[in-house]
Amino acid sequence: MYKYDAIDQQIVDERVKQYRDQTRRYLAGELTDDEFRPLRLQNGLYIQRHAPMLRIAVPYGMLSSRQLRKLGDIAKKYDREYGHFSTRQNLQLNWPKLEDVPEILAELATVEMHAIQTSGNCIRNITTDQFVGIAPDEVVDPRAIAEIIRQWSTFHPEFALLPRKFKIAVSGTKEDRAVVQMHDIGLEFFKDSANELRIKVWVGGGLGRTPILGTVIEESLPWQHVLS
Repeated sequence: MYKYDAIDQQIVDERVKQYRDQTRRYLAGELTDDEFRPLRLQNGLYIQRHAPMLRIAVPYGMLSSRQLRKLGDIAKKYDREYGHFSTRQNLQLNWPKLEDVPEILAELATVEMHAIQTSGNCIRNITTDQFVGIAPDEVVDPRAIAEIIRQWSTFHPEFALLPRKFKIAVSGTKEDRAVVQMHDIGLEFFKDSANELRIKVWVGGGLGRTPILGTVIEESLPWQHVLS
C-alpha cells in the first residue's frame, strides 16, 4: 500500500491545523453556518438531523492493521464504539461531537489517514474490487492505477467545486465486482489477443435516484493513457 512521504504528512498535518482553527472560529460565532459548510465538507463532515457524521477516507478500500486499530480506538473514544463501511469503501462515524472532529483528524494523521474529499462536489474515493490482490480471476492488480488517480485528483483545482460529486471505479478482474458500469467513470482492465494490457472505459453510470448504466466510450485504451 502507498506510504506517506514527508510532503504527504505535512499536507495532512497542515489541513488538521487549518480545520482546527476553522472549527474554533465557528464555535465562537465568528463564522456563519453558510461560511462553515464548505469548510467542513472539505474535511468529510456532514451535519445531519441528529448528529454530525464524519466520513474517513480509505483509498481503494485498503487498510493496514495499524490503521484499523486506530479506527477502532477513535470509534471507542469519540463515537459509539462502531462505524459503518460505506459502498465507496470509506468509514463513517455517525455520532462524533462537532468540537471533537479536529482531534479525530489529528489522530487519523498519525496513521497516514484523513477525511479529505470524502464529501462535497468533488472526485470521491477511487474504489475497486473488494478482493483485489487475491482474486483468482484478476488480470492485473489495479491498486497502483487507483493510487495514481487518487494523487492526480486530490486538491486538483478543476475538481474542487464540481456541479455534483464524481465517482470513479477501477476493475482488474474478469468479473466486475467493482461495478464499473455504475460510476461516472469506470475503468475495466483486460488483456487483448496480443496479451497487452488495455482498458475499456465506461462513463455516465450512477446509482442515485435515477440509476443508469454507463456507456462505453473507448473499447481498448492502452493503459498508459489512463490520465490522458
